[in-house]
Amino acid sequence: MRNFKLLLGAFITLFIISCEGPEGPPGINGSEFEAPAFEITRDLVFNADNGTYELTPQSYPSDITLLIDDVILIYRLEDVVDNNTPLWRQLPQPLITDQGTLFYNFDFTLNDFNIVVESDFDSNLVPLDLVEDQTFRIVVIPANLGTSKLDTSNIEAVLSALNINEADIKKVE
Repeated sequence: MRNFKLLLGAFITLFIISCEGPEGPPGINGSEFEAPAFEITRDLVFNADNGTYELTPQSYPSDITLLIDDVILIYRLEDVVDNNTPLWRQLPQPLITDQGTLFYNFDFTLNDFNIVVESDFDSNLVPLDLVEDQTFRIVVIPANLGTSKLDTSNIEAVLSALNINEADIKKVE
């Protein structure tokens, strides 16, 4: 009798453990969202009113539409190192110069984005090679991507997670 109770208890335990709960939220289906990325090269223009260099608000390419909860990440091409490997840095980004510290920053809306360079020193002393002919990559992170743990500081990790190849990145003139 004792063995029977033990055996019955084991079956009941296995039955309870193997039961399923309610279905969770749907996962990511690659066809449910588009994660576009594009690249621009621009000069940032000095704004004497507030002592900053700015990229005037830029519209997204016509084939990109941001949805209400989408976000963008922006990376600045800081250098090209060994074997023509680009070195991208995520904005916002502080940059230490001989004159002081520069801060590359950005903001965005559903319609456009803006890049700003602020300095903690006289902005007339900002080296022009840090504000002219600057290349930026903009990556749209879809809202329905979920709460995955994405290392946004690493552009290669972001592009890989979003299944974006180098050939998929549009060069916008």
